Amino acid sequence: MTITAHDIPVWIDPQTTECRFPDVSLALVEPNGLLAIGGNLSARCLLNAYRHGVFPWYNDGQPILWWSPDPRAVLFPSEFRVSRSLRKTLNKDLYTVTLDTAFAQVVEACSESRPYASGTWITQEMKQAYQLLFEQGYAHSAETWSHGKLVGGLYGVAIGGAFFGESMFYRKRDASKVAFTRLVRQLGAWGYQLVDCQLSSQHLASLGARDINRVEFCRILAEACKLPGREAPWRFDMSTDHGTG
Repeated sequence: MTITAHDIPVWIDPQTTECRFPDVSLALVEPNGLLAIGGNLSARCLLNAYRHGVFPWYNDGQPILWWSPDPRAVLFPSEFRVSRSLRKTLNKDLYTVTLDTAFAQVVEACSESRPYASGTWITQEMKQAYQLLFEQGYAHSAETWSHGKLVGGLYGVAIGGAFFGESMFYRKRDASKVAFTRLVRQLGAWGYQLVDCQLSSQHLASLGARDINRVEFCRILAEACKLPGREAPWRFDMSTDHGTG
């Protein structure tokens, strides 16, 4: 994808400490959701972006691109569903799942090249930025283990009652799905209102995610972000630590 200066609605000064974003209604239709270019990946800038329904996504060598697509893929914890095949994996109890135990390892694994992708958008700058958010208690990871080895997981950002999923990986069958299942169930138990999945996919749809329009997403997000956050580090509650049905 080639982006020219003419296409960009708003330029954000990379040296800014405010990192104010334009109204998401100004995002481009094509490419879907492109809102701004520039800015930086400071914790303040990233948290402001997430609160306003905006996220960074760009390739190495590009300036930072900020997006707010319409529609938006969202998973409401109450609508989460487990497929028959995934249920079989869960019932076999093949894996152990933890929270906030190996954040940097999960991010690193998510950044590795994959057969179906030509590169990665998780740059070194991205890794450092989300590591800082983790240290500040805003970013979190769920890890899947098999015989002491990390075989899957995901990471994202939490603000109030909203969790923003960023990326996941797996090295064994269903390992990332198992982590996601345990995390979504825990988020539901904690009263989280939504999991932002950004863009729809067949995989996410199979778990209960659905598209909603951007106006509705931002309305729900604003209310969710007002809720009290969950202190870090995260750990599974005993009441949700077991059970695969």
